[in-house]
Amino acid sequence: MGQGIVVEVINGDIERALRKFKKRVQNSGIFQELKNRECFVKPSELRRREKAQALSRARKRSRLEENTSKESKLDRYES
Repeated sequence: MGQGIVVEVINGDIERALRKFKKRVQNSGIFQELKNRECFVKPSELRRREKAQALSRARKRSRLEENTSKESKLDRYES
């Protein structure tokens, strides 16, 4: 088996160690994996979700690009 998540407790500060542990578990994707395994998702539903996520990312990316291009145009006119 692989390595587990290890967090050192420094000066008896358990609260801080617990916060670090929770952050590491969340970043490692363990909770997401557990949630995904709770129930079966049909392959068609999985494809539909992935497609929706991809569209959302694309829209967000285009909004960000649009905002940065507008800012650069405004900078040219203000000079």
